[in-house]
Amino acid sequence: MGTHPRGDAIILDNRIPQKTLGQWIADNPACLGAKVKDTFQGQLPFLFKVLSVNTALSVQAHPNKELAAKLHAQFPEQYPDANHKPEMAIALTPFEGLCGFRPVEEIVCFLQNVPELRALIGAVAAEQLERSGSDDPRGVSAALRVCFTRLMKSEKKFFVDQLNMLVKRLSQEAAEGKDTSGSNGALLLRLHSQYPGDIGCFTIYFLNLVKLEPGEALFLGANEPHAYLHGDCVECMACSDNTVRAGLTPKFIDVLTLCEMLNYTPAPSSSKIFAAAQSQLDPHVYLYDPPVPDFAIMRIEIPASIKLYLVSAMDSASILLVIQGTAVGTSTAAASEMALHRGSVLFVSANESISLHLSSPEPAASSERDPGHFPPRHSTFE
Repeated sequence: MGTHPRGDAIILDNRIPQKTLGQWIADNPACLGAKVKDTFQGQLPFLFKVLSVNTALSVQAHPNKELAAKLHAQFPEQYPDANHKPEMAIALTPFEGLCGFRPVEEIVCFLQNVPELRALIGAVAAEQLERSGSDDPRGVSAALRVCFTRLMKSEKKFFVDQLNMLVKRLSQEAAEGKDTSGSNGALLLRLHSQYPGDIGCFTIYFLNLVKLEPGEALFLGANEPHAYLHGDCVECMACSDNTVRAGLTPKFIDVLTLCEMLNYTPAPSSSKIFAAAQSQLDPHVYLYDPPVPDFAIMRIEIPASIKLYLVSAMDSASILLVIQGTAVGTSTAAASEMALHRGSVLFVSANESISLHLSSPEPAASSERDPGHFPPRHSTFE
């Protein structure tokens, strides 16, 4: 849902000839709101998605603006955008993902319990990480960079042999009823079944496994390594398709660029969960406001006791997605009524409000907006 050239949304309106959202905004630039129109050169600055992840998505990171422009200039086929791509994922179901580097003590534990991993890293690099002290963050990051880079740049035959040995060992231990948690066995075997012989399977020993409950979120800034593993989520990002991949994918991979660009600051998995703030002006609104100007997300949960709810006007355009329930929506900018149900998507212009006449318990929607809104905004899901 958005205006990216590789997926410009189609407007479904019988009153006008079919056109894309990008074409409609170009014809009606005031719909963005003055601040967004000027800041983002007349473009909608975000993409809004719903993902249903059954097979793991690639180990990846997104470049900052400077690197994005450089990669696009040098390799436009692989990097089709010059824009950065910060993104946020909000769980709709229990959701699993890899995000950021684990605390060093966890990685060291795996190096000691998984001999196949240690063989790929090498004794010298592994010992350097084991000796790195928490009082020297730069030394820790440097040692972590060396270890992860050695893993990801392993010669293919060598890492495939080690991976096969690991899978055989863990499968046998699991069959014998042994505890394989010290080797993260269940996850390793699951990923290997999806991507046999892929170096990305080993990244579970370096990256945090983060588990989200519905409504919890991950924010992925520039250079943050991550991979979505399983579950449904609403996702929002800057309007970009810039992704540097290095594993768990048949797509183009760029190991060297990924290893050079990553943020090698270790942190616990709990630090990766991004909390929503409940609005002080509207208790039904929860705001996810990441530290980027391109987007924010709002969740609106409307109790069954409310039969009429006003989605307040904002000074920028937004997209509203209905996650649950049914309602009839009426816009201040158009006389027509719209029947809304799970999966309905509305583009809402700046300074336009929507009245929701609720017809079933607990309707919900989720919406994204452009930057600069401090009064209550709108979006709903859950």
